Parts: sequence; C-alpha cells; structure tokens
Amino acid sequence: MTDTTVTAPADPADAGKRWLLFAFLTVALWGVWGAFAGTSAQRGFPETLVYCVWAVTMIVPAVIVMQREKWKLDRDPKSIIYGLLIGLTGAGGQMILFYAVTTGPAYLIFPIISLSPLVTILMSFAFLKERTTKLGALGVVLALIALPLFDFSPQGFSFTQGAGWFPLALVIMLCWGVQAYFMKLANHRMSAESIFFYMMIAGLMLMPVAIGMTDFAKPINWGWDGPWLAGGIQILNAIGALSLVYAFRYGKAIVVAPLTNAGGPLVTAVISLLIAGVMPGELKMIGLALAFIASALLALAA
Repeated sequence: MTDTTVTAPADPADAGKRWLLFAFLTVALWGVWGAFAGTSAQRGFPETLVYCVWAVTMIVPAVIVMQREKWKLDRDPKSIIYGLLIGLTGAGGQMILFYAVTTGPAYLIFPIISLSPLVTILMSFAFLKERTTKLGALGVVLALIALPLFDFSPQGFSFTQGAGWFPLALVIMLCWGVQAYFMKLANHRMSAESIFFYMMIAGLMLMPVAIGMTDFAKPINWGWDGPWLAGGIQILNAIGALSLVYAFRYGKAIVVAPLTNAGGPLVTAVISLLIAGVMPGELKMIGLALAFIASALLALAA
C-alpha cells in the first residue's frame, strides 16, 4: 500500500544534537575512506569497477535500515521521484567525473567540484529560507574558501588539454549541489531510510554505464586486493552516505553541506600524515587550517 504520510519534523532540541552526531560520523567515515580510496586503482582495479563495487556495498546498509523500519518504504510518486533524483544526481555526477578527468587537469577539476556546497547553500537560502547565526555564517564562508585548496595546484589555468572539461566540472558541481539540496527537501516528506534505499537503486541502475566505460583490454586485478579490498574501503563510503542523509534530516543544509565536505578531507589529511608521513603542501595546509576552524565554528553554531 502506498504511504503518502508527510514525515513529522524532529524535535528541535533533539535535532540540534543529532545532526551534529551524524555529520561528524559522515566526516569520520569519509575521512578514512578518502585516505584509502585510491588504493584499489593503484593496485590495478579500475575506478569504474570501484564504482560498481560501491554500488553493491550500498545494498548492505540499505537492507539493514529498511529491515529495522519493517520495510515501510515511501512509494508515492513524489517520494520515488525525489529518491531517484537524489541518487541519480549523485551517481550521475560520478559517471561524468570518470570522463572529465580523462579530458582535463584534475588539479583544476576537483577544486571546482568541491564548491558544490555553494549550490546547496544558495538553493537552501532561497527556497527553504534557511538561515544560520553569524558564527555559523563565518564557518560556512571559511569552509567554502578551504574546499578548493585541498586539491588545487598552482600550475596556472590552462586549456592545453581542451576546454571540454570545464563545463563538465560545472555540471558535476551542480549535480552534487542539487543532490544535497533535495536530500534536505525530501527529508521533509519521506523517511531517511526510503531516501537511502532509492539512492541505492539509482547507484545500481548506473552500473552498466560504469562497466561500459571500463577498458577491459587492460589488465585488471581480480585478486583479494582488487574487488575485495575495494569492497572493504567502499563500505565506509556507503555508510557515510547513509549518515549524511540522517544529518540532512536533522540539520540545516546550509550548515551540513559545508561541514561534511570540509571535514572529510581534514580527516583524510591527518590519516595520510600519520600513516604515510605525507606532509601536505602549503596551500593544502592553509585549507586544512581553515577547514578545522570552519568545522569548529559550524559545530558551535549548532
């Protein structure tokens, strides 16, 4: 039977604590995931197939939370549209990214993509009428400044590889910014568990595209440190995505988006420093410092 019941808003006092808990859980999971995300490709397992593994790992948390909710899935047309839109903008952006990095410089593509929270913030400000304190606003600004510094290299703006990558980067930024906005919007009328379930479905739907983009003429590592290692790493990404949905359920998108996007790379950098002894460059150090201050301000503004 179709359930069209609008989800009741969370108690403000309770939500004030919950969103921060889930936001920091997302930061921790994505931070650890980010530190090891490139390992599979380095060991001969293509990024496109890593995507397929990630899509499959999404099934695990989706089944667990739906089982806990006794499979009460929101099945009305609007919920289905919202859920698939959230999933397809996220996974679709990843598909475009696979192509974009083959046509343009990653050191310019990723800084542009990292500004996706700006899209979320502007849409939430305009359409959801979300506001934050002056302290929170300062945190948002610092996070937006910090994000491009994580991946930027001062090699100059160049179109030597063609200009096709630039609009692709903008499309990916738009996709991920819109995804976060609708993640918040959908939480007003459907359960977080249903949102994540549809995200899982959308991810699986695009697996044939990822497989079609894979160059099977090149050697592929099918050993334990290929798909199996990728699965162990990508499950962190999947659970992080679930906790992000909960963070948007209880918190304002105008704060959740910059906090989670800035906090994850901060944790990644710390882990990389501790494990590999990799010291970030000057720009990244500035970005990390700004991200730390921004995260603290956004947490205090909760």
